[in-house]
Parts: sequence; C-alpha cells; structure tokens
Amino acid sequence: MVIKVFIANQSGSTAIKKKQQDVLGFLEANKIDFKEMDIAAHEENRKWMRENVPGEKRPQNGIPLPPQIFNDEQYCGDFESFFNAKEDNGVYAFLGLTPPPGSKEAHQAAIIQNGEIPEDKEILHLRRASEDQLGENNEMLHNHYERSTDINENIGENKTAKDEEPPHQMVDLEDAEEESRKPESPPDGEPVEKEDEEEHPVTEDEEDEEPVTEDEEEVDES
Repeated sequence: MVIKVFIANQSGSTAIKKKQQDVLGFLEANKIDFKEMDIAAHEENRKWMRENVPGEKRPQNGIPLPPQIFNDEQYCGDFESFFNAKEDNGVYAFLGLTPPPGSKEAHQAAIIQNGEIPEDKEILHLRRASEDQLGENNEMLHNHYERSTDINENIGENKTAKDEEPPHQMVDLEDAEEESRKPESPPDGEPVEKEDEEEHPVTEDEEDEEPVTEDEEEVDES
C-alpha cells in the first residue's frame, strides 16, 4: 500500500503550493511512505486523478484541484479532509493506515474498539509518576497539618498561662487611684493648716438655758 499525493509542481497558485507543502511535510515528518504524482508534467497523472476522484468530492466546475490523496487505488480525500483529520488526530485512519503503537491515534482507536486504553510502557510510566506525585502531595499535607496543630497547641498554652497570671496591672491602677485621693503634703518648713473642727449642733435644751447674771453668781458664792 503506497500513499499517492497528486500535486502540481508548476502551479501558479500560492494557496495550492502551501497546501501541497503541508501534506508532504507531514508525511515526511511522520516517516510515512508516499509517492508524488505530478499532474503538471505528466498528463496521464492529471487524467487518472480526475477520473478517480468521486463525484461528490468534485468542485462545482467538475475539475478537482491538487493536492488529492490516494492509498493505491482508494481515494482518501483532498486537503480540507486531510486537515480536519490531522486536527482530530486521525490522519492514519484517513490514509487507511494502522497508527503506530504509543501514538495518540492508537490510543483513540483502542478506546473505540475495546472501550479501554492498552497498558503500554508509556501509560504505566505516567500512572506511576502520578501515583508518586500524589503520595508526595499527601505527605506535604500531613506535615503541614502537624505543624498547624503544634502552632495551635502553643497558642493555647500561652493563652492559658496569660489567664493564670495575677492581675498586676489592675492592682497598680487601684494603688494609683488611692495615691491620687491622698492630700498633697506641703513643702518642708511650711506650717500645716488644720481643718476647722466641725461645729457640734446645738440641742433644744441648750437653747432653753438662760444666761447667768452677775447677781446670781454672787448669791451662789455666798
């Protein structure tokens, strides 16, 4: 099975040249065997291509433009079909070829056929790497949790010790208030002024007593 790519080496269209280069470059990069079929230099190639392109794939004017891709006698498609297959990782299926093991297209084909991905070396390596990374993440989370627990315990111990301390600050405030209530002592050498003693209230009996005259005092002495 040989992939045939019908091209026009002497085409004057820049768009056609670019499309041909994209197809040929992809086949070369992926080491897919192919054969160039020049329709400009060989009239039989032009005639064969036009006769074997299906009617539904022909443009409105009826003349298919290069590049056109075949797998031996089987028609694969034009550039637009090739481009869409490449975007969907389905170029090998587009060309009628078996995708190489380990490629994305091979994995997709396995999913479609068997509903599961084959356990090749690449997948096993990725799975082990993911498991190792998960184990490292769990260990980091565990260490972080232990550090957080120790910090919370230290905070709790400091708070308990602070609550058990005597209220020195409150006692000092009370002493300061007592000192502010005491009268200020005068400077040295100045006499201390005594506060006037409180006058005792006069009772009713004391108000009724009459003052003693001088005659009454003399009578009493005799």
